[in-house]
Amino acid sequence: MRAFTQLKVWQAAHQLTLEVYGTTSSFPRDEAYGLTSQLRRASSSIAANIAEGGGRDGDAELRRFCSISAGSASELEYHLLLAKDLGLISADDHGRLNQQTIDVKRMLAGLMQKLKADG
Repeated sequence: MRAFTQLKVWQAAHQLTLEVYGTTSSFPRDEAYGLTSQLRRASSSIAANIAEGGGRDGDAELRRFCSISAGSASELEYHLLLAKDLGLISADDHGRLNQQTIDVKRMLAGLMQKLKADG
């Protein structure tokens, strides 16, 4: 078991989720069950899966859940692009959130490599 809150990738993913929630708080009401929900679920899934993997038994499990997190990060990248193309977020907000998402994906890839090498 690992203290997931100590993992830098979890900290970055959590910060990303907070920023996605803040950005989507101004979305139109009719998007509450659409893109708002999709963006929030994809972003929170990244950190949640890291936390779940950290609570499992062994590095192989953490690596598996990091892989799931990476999939959620890719989903988030698409939803951010869609939100930008629909005019729901500015190009600046998209660029900032997208870069944070890419950074988290890189951190996940690095952690998975380390866990594979250690295993």
